[in-house]
Amino acid sequence: MEDNIKKELVQKVREKVMSQFSLKDFSDELLQDKISELIGLETKNIYLTIEEQVQLSDRVFSSIRGFGILDSIMSNDDISEVMINGPENIFIEEKGKLRKIKESFESEKRLEDIIQRIVGQSGREVNQANPIVDTRLPDGSRVNVVLPPISLSGPIVTIRKFSKTPMTMKQLLKYGSITEEVAEVLRRLVEAKYNIFVCGGTGSGKTTFLNALSNYIPKEERIITIEDSAELQIVGIDNLVSMETRNANATGTGEITIRDLIKSSLRMRPERIIVGEVRGAEALDMLQAMNTGHDGSLSTGHANSTEDMLSRLETMVLQGAAGLPLDAIRQQIASAVDIIIHLSRLRDHSRKTMEISEVLGYENGKIILNPIYQFIEDENSSLEHVSGKLTRTQNKFRNVHKLQLAGLDTKI
Repeated sequence: MEDNIKKELVQKVREKVMSQFSLKDFSDELLQDKISELIGLETKNIYLTIEEQVQLSDRVFSSIRGFGILDSIMSNDDISEVMINGPENIFIEEKGKLRKIKESFESEKRLEDIIQRIVGQSGREVNQANPIVDTRLPDGSRVNVVLPPISLSGPIVTIRKFSKTPMTMKQLLKYGSITEEVAEVLRRLVEAKYNIFVCGGTGSGKTTFLNALSNYIPKEERIITIEDSAELQIVGIDNLVSMETRNANATGTGEITIRDLIKSSLRMRPERIIVGEVRGAEALDMLQAMNTGHDGSLSTGHANSTEDMLSRLETMVLQGAAGLPLDAIRQQIASAVDIIIHLSRLRDHSRKTMEISEVLGYENGKIILNPIYQFIEDENSSLEHVSGKLTRTQNKFRNVHKLQLAGLDTKI
C-alpha cells in the first residue's frame, strides 16, 4: 500500500474513532480493539499483510493517545536526533547520518496538538506569548520547541534522544573515545574532587561524557544536579537531588533560572554540584560555588578548544557581573577550575576526547593551561576515517595537592 493511501486511511479511521466514541471511557486496550475493527472494515476489499494491519493500527492509536509518527521514530534505537521543520519536513540522524524521511504529520494543527501534549506533560507552557520552550519527553529525551511567528516555516521541534542505558566509562572505552590509562586517571581526578569542565561543540557528547564521569563519584556523597531539562542519568547514588529550570508562565512570572538553582543548592549541603550546561550569567555562581568549598563539581560548556572554554567562561561571567575587572574574573576562573576536557565530533562523525588539560593558575594577565593528554591521529587515518588515540604529553602533571589529600596515586 502506498504511503499517501496509508496516510489517508489513518486520518479517516482516526476521525471515525473521534466522532463515534467517547474516548475518556476507553482503556488503551479497548481503543486498540476498536481501531483494529474499523481498519478491518475500511480495508475489507484491500489485501493487507498482518504486519501492515498492525502498523496502521499503531499509527491510528498513536495519533490519538501518543505522539503520532514520533512514536515509531522514537522507538528506533538507531535514531539519535529528530528535527521537525513544520509538518512536512522531518529529518533524523541515524547512525551518525542525517536524512529526510518520507513520513509527515497530517496537518500543522495536528503537529501543534502533539507539541502541546509534549510540553504539558512536564508542566510547561508554549504559545504565541511564550513561543520558545525547552522540555523533555517521558523517557527523558530533550526537546526544544519554537512556534510561529518566531519560526517562519511552521512549528519547529528538535529532539535529542535519551539513551536507555546510562553511559559508562566502559562504553566510552569500547567506542574508542578514551583509553584505559585515561579512564583510570579520570577516576582518580573525580574521586579526589577536582573541579572538571567538559567542553565541545554541538553533538560532541558533552552530556554523555558527564554521565560517564559521574559514575566515579563515591556512592555515599550528596549530589545536587542542575539542568535546563533533566538529562543526566546518575545511578547508584542514594543521596541525589535533581533540579531543573522553569520558564516564565503566560503572565511573565514564575521563571526559575540555573542561577536561582545554584544559589538554592548551596543551602542544601551539597558535597558536589553538577550543572548540566553553563551558558550564561550562572557561570559566575558556578565558579563561586567551586571556590567556596564545593570541590568535585562538574559541568559542561560549548567551546571549540580548552583555551576557548576559558574565553567563553570570561564572557559568561561578564553577563552576570559586567562591572568586574577582567583580572578578577580570570583569577576566579583559574582558582576554581582544575581540569578542562575537550571533546569533538570528527569528520567521520565519531566522537573523540581531544585534550585533557589542567589549569595551573593566573600569571601575567593570562590563565596558564598545561595539556596532559592530546588526541593524535596515526598513519591509518584517512579523509573518511579517523584513527588515533589520546596520547600522554611530555608535560608533568603539577596540581597533585588534591590527589595527595585523598591518599591517591599522584603519578599521572
